[in-house]
Amino acid sequence: MNELDERYTTSEEAIIDSFFILSSEKEFEKITVSDVVKKSGVVRSTFYNHYENVPALLSAAEDKTIEDIFQLMESFHPKDDHQLCHSYFLAICNYTKENKFLASVLHSPRGDRFLEKAMMMFHKYVANVSQSETVRTGNQQHFSYMIAATIGSTLGVLHKWTAEACETPAEEIADILTTVFLNGVLPFMEN
Repeated sequence: MNELDERYTTSEEAIIDSFFILSSEKEFEKITVSDVVKKSGVVRSTFYNHYENVPALLSAAEDKTIEDIFQLMESFHPKDDHQLCHSYFLAICNYTKENKFLASVLHSPRGDRFLEKAMMMFHKYVANVSQSETVRTGNQQHFSYMIAATIGSTLGVLHKWTAEACETPAEEIADILTTVFLNGVLPFMEN
């Protein structure tokens, strides 16, 4: 990576990180370019080199959040191993709790749009996984529905948990998600 590319990436990360911070302090509609520029330490022209406006930045922040979740998912290979599953779901819970933007967007007027965008991306992920993985069930469609069920139940639990300000310890939420996966979804994936 050359120096120019590195500076561009560094500026972009500073802008998105500052937006994540600002989103925990204010409603999305009240965040201005001036707020982002001040918080990120970049100049206004640098902001506009990356994003047309704050709604474009909001969309990019949603995409980054979904990509982060995908990276966590990529590291997970379901097995009947309680500790592996628990570690994975705990990582998802900790990411959700630490990423105040995710909780903000889930419970904002954009929440439905974000979930729809996430589900569309998850659908593509499920299609790719069910095509590329060796499907133990011998039925790719069945397997893809099982993955979709896992994603849907996980999003539902995380939505409820963030609505309750993450009051329940992350360990307990990870236990719930592990139980749902190992007892509810994994057995059907293996048939």
